Amino acid sequence: MARIKHTKTELKAQTDALRRFQRFLPMLQLKKQQLQAEIAGISAKLAEVQSREDEARRRLESWIALYADAEVSPETLVTFKGVRVGQGNIAGVAIPLYEGIEAEPSPLDPYRTPAWTDDAQAMLTELMALKAEGDVLRRQRALVQEELHTTGQRVNLFEKVKIPECKENIRVIRIFIGDEQTAAVVRGKIAKGRAPQRKEATE
Repeated sequence: MARIKHTKTELKAQTDALRRFQRFLPMLQLKKQQLQAEIAGISAKLAEVQSREDEARRRLESWIALYADAEVSPETLVTFKGVRVGQGNIAGVAIPLYEGIEAEPSPLDPYRTPAWTDDAQAMLTELMALKAEGDVLRRQRALVQEELHTTGQRVNLFEKVKIPECKENIRVIRIFIGDEQTAAVVRGKIAKGRAPQRKEATE
């Protein structure tokens, strides 16, 4: 704990600091709750997207045997070009928002490719989209968790360090000032009691 001055000016500074910390603490606690709720929401959405991705992969497995007999490779059916991402904000945290993917189905020769290839293209595109959305949600969650960690540290700092420190400083300063005032009164009374004695001595 830093050394403090035992003065009325320091007492006012510590009192003002205590009020400031007590005013900000509820806002930080509310932000912490909001971030926790957002993380829970993102996690639930991610679990739902992951479930859909797993289901899409299971459905895709039914096509694997067909690829062995066809003159086409799954990797050549769809060209992935990128993810469209917007910008959002959660409790002051800038986060990416999934908007879709850029994917281009490869041109198919209807005379040389099996009829099921169109369905395979659609399924691959869906799988790419679900994977991209999951990646964006994971990034969202990581950013919000990072902010939650920082906010939690601030809450702990205010609750366990700053507020108790200010209260203790105020207590110590008040005791010191009270002792000083008591000592001043005692000195005044002693001086007042000695005044008649000095007067008698000079007469």
